Amino acid sequence: KVERTGEQAQALMGPATEDEELFNADIDIGKQNYSWADKFKPRKPRFYNRVHTGYEWNKYNQTHYDQDNPPPKIVQGYKFNIFYQDLIDPNLTPQYKLTVCKDEKEFCILKITAGPPYEDIAFKVLNKEWEYSNRYSFKSQFSQGIFQLWFQFKKYRYRR
Repeated sequence: KVERTGEQAQALMGPATEDEELFNADIDIGKQNYSWADKFKPRKPRFYNRVHTGYEWNKYNQTHYDQDNPPPKIVQGYKFNIFYQDLIDPNLTPQYKLTVCKDEKEFCILKITAGPPYEDIAFKVLNKEWEYSNRYSFKSQFSQGIFQLWFQFKKYRYRR
């Protein structure tokens, strides 16, 4: 069943491009008490995530780098696929919440809550403004037991 969820995620996300890498490092949010823990055993959901990286060709990088010697890659967005196949209430949509890290202001914690029998899961992502347009592949949907959250960061253009 583990391989099946990975195959499902790859079918949903398509093949990985050269600008995408696996991002399967969740962070520990500590011991949590759930009101439903006496009825159901809390467990972590399965997930299959990618981070989208690429080059930023701003004026500085265009001047100092070229295609043969590219600038350092930067994170441009994330694709989260979290599997909630056994939700007790399938009509309950998973929710996500962003909180800025206290010690590192350039990162924030993306916490996803779904309900019984699944524990909350959290990931450490860059603290940048998101592009919420469908044109830039923003997706937040829950369908067939899979919660998908895909987003890119806004690109700012310098203008005088």
